[in-house]
Amino acid sequence: MSMAVVGMIAGMALGFAGYFGGFGAFLLVAALGAIGFGVGRFVEGEWELGDFFHTRDGKRERRR
Repeated sequence: MSMAVVGMIAGMALGFAGYFGGFGAFLLVAALGAIGFGVGRFVEGEWELGDFFHTRDGKRERRR
């Protein structure tokens, strides 16, 4: 499935949530979609847990 189709489906889901459930439902669906996206990337191996804990300059700090 192409990314355009996935984006269209996500947009339609957000649209339905916003129309029928209001703004709160829209935010809930958007947040859960973002979490699901992150988990999917992690499971596929495109992201690693260490990617989120590096320092800005890419060097690891030593604990004293």
